[in-house]
Amino acid sequence: MRTRLILKPGQPGTKRLVEKYGDALLCVRFKYDAESRQRLKTVELIVERTAWTPPPSRYAVDTLVPLRIEVADMPLRLQAKAAGGRWNPEKKLWFVKYGNISGTLLEKHIQVDDS
Repeated sequence: MRTRLILKPGQPGTKRLVEKYGDALLCVRFKYDAESRQRLKTVELIVERTAWTPPPSRYAVDTLVPLRIEVADMPLRLQAKAAGGRWNPEKKLWFVKYGNISGTLLEKHIQVDDS
């Protein structure tokens, strides 16, 4: 089954669903099933809203964090260097300020100690 189209409330094709579900409607999806030769229209709804406080960040913005990047991964190495990272040959890790990589692909390469 393939999703071919995702519509936000208010876009053409969502008028009746907006009338039916109101502010609870997040999106409308059109899925196509080649096997059964059917088009399915699905909706995503908000069923509950509660207050939420995000957890504190694990690292402060100015904390140096170690990144493990494979030697052959040149694009990531260049990105680490562009973010102000420094290579430590003894530990074979890049060290860069967390604030410079927060929200980027590099954040997934932070080396977390197992101890």
